[in-house]
Amino acid sequence: MSPAIKELLQHVASWPQEDQDELAEVARDIEARRTGVYRATPAELKALDEADRSGIATEQDVEAAFRSFRRR
Repeated sequence: MSPAIKELLQHVASWPQEDQDELAEVARDIEARRTGVYRATPAELKALDEADRSGIATEQDVEAAFRSFRRR
């Protein structure tokens, strides 16, 4: 790990939760780009489940969302 990243990570714990969540999202996007695998967050999975159950999204819509996660 680079010294710059180590130093930055020491400060992250003092950041507001919203900023920490934003950093985590950026890191997930980078990891997905590097590995070709996107791991949906629990909140994303919950939203898909709720949309599926409520009828807001069709089964095809939900499947398309999961396919997009796999492509990231």
